Amino acid sequence: MVLLSHMLFIFISFWSLKAIRIEKWIKKGHIREARVLYLFLSIALGYTVSTFLLAFVMASRNISYLLFQ
Repeated sequence: MVLLSHMLFIFISFWSLKAIRIEKWIKKGHIREARVLYLFLSIALGYTVSTFLLAFVMASRNISYLLFQ
């Protein structure tokens, strides 16, 4: 479940980062570096969002156990 969540949000962040025009800040002729930057940014963003979402789900489960027991 955790791995699937991380992979899903990494894919979504990679897809959404294409909407940002990072090409303005990349020097000409540095295509490989730009692709690695996109990859690292999407991994960092996807992992962070996935971790937050999983922690939120676990916290909401714990609150329900706390209130009803």
